[in-house]
Amino acid sequence: MTFHPALSLAFASVLMAATPALSMNIGLVAPQGGAYALLGQQMRSGAQTAAAASHNTITVIDESCATDSGPAIADKLIAAKVDVAVGFLCSESLEGSLPKLAAADIPAITLSVRWPTIMEDALKKHWPFFRLAPSNKAESAKLVDVILTQWTGFAFALVDDGTIRGRDLVEALRAPLDQQGMKPVFADTYRPGQDQQISLVRRLKKAGATHVFIGGDRTDISIIARDAKAENIALVIMGGDVMKAVDKPVPLVDGVLAVTTPDYATLPTAQSATTALRKQNIEPDGYTLPAYAAVEFVVAASQQAGKTSLSEAIAKNSTQTAIGPVSFDANHELAVNPYQLLEWRDGAFQAPHPQ
Repeated sequence: MTFHPALSLAFASVLMAATPALSMNIGLVAPQGGAYALLGQQMRSGAQTAAAASHNTITVIDESCATDSGPAIADKLIAAKVDVAVGFLCSESLEGSLPKLAAADIPAITLSVRWPTIMEDALKKHWPFFRLAPSNKAESAKLVDVILTQWTGFAFALVDDGTIRGRDLVEALRAPLDQQGMKPVFADTYRPGQDQQISLVRRLKKAGATHVFIGGDRTDISIIARDAKAENIALVIMGGDVMKAVDKPVPLVDGVLAVTTPDYATLPTAQSATTALRKQNIEPDGYTLPAYAAVEFVVAASQQAGKTSLSEAIAKNSTQTAIGPVSFDANHELAVNPYQLLEWRDGAFQAPHPQ
């Protein structure tokens, strides 16, 4: 029998094409009960649907969000021999998990935790930790960009509710705006949780402010917008990412702006995923599509890893996912800032009308 190298090579190519890629075991750390059970279910629905579409395995590890629960979670992930861990709703779980996961060379990707100290520690210790959730710096950077590009020439104000988050967010805007010569005509702290904020909107009018950024929660901003409208005071009002909350008890007035992430289900990149989810009677709410995208991303990174480790592949990978393009910068944060300027209109945040 004559040996034909070309035929042998062709046969090998067919065999390789017919052989599926090695299946990944993807650990999903998400609450299975308690106060955060709904968010955990969203993560599980998204991750499992994406894994099924790519013929990979999801190993679910319960996340209690209790202090000091992280080491036990890491032990379970290591015992399950997962290739990567995604999810991590709570910093309490994540912080204690990372040292053991790093020692086992298991990369971790959080969909939620934004606490900067965790990332700072991970970078110092060279842990393979990545953040799919946008950082607080990304939020303030987008807010500064919006104010610089769209509020130049307007009398603007900066107010906060006195909480650590509200005050820190406003302070993160003040210095870069001041460096560009933009100073607020009014700056103050209001008392949150009040039934009305008429005094505040009148003081804004007296100061001549036409635009105001508010470092406060959605309910307070809804009340401020309502009272400004009732007083016939024309104000362009903008809030941050906290605006993405339930429209209760005071409905938000149309025209209020927010710098937040879009409704991922409306993105063109999400249509295949939303179709697959809705076939299972799953609505792509909350963490559903970010979890779906996390699985898409790590599967793509694994396929591109070659001789490098999965951690290195994740650091270098760029993939179009259900929530848009995902890649990480040198600090393991999202390379593309997902925050957008949106306008509340007809019961949803949408692209703002042209000014």
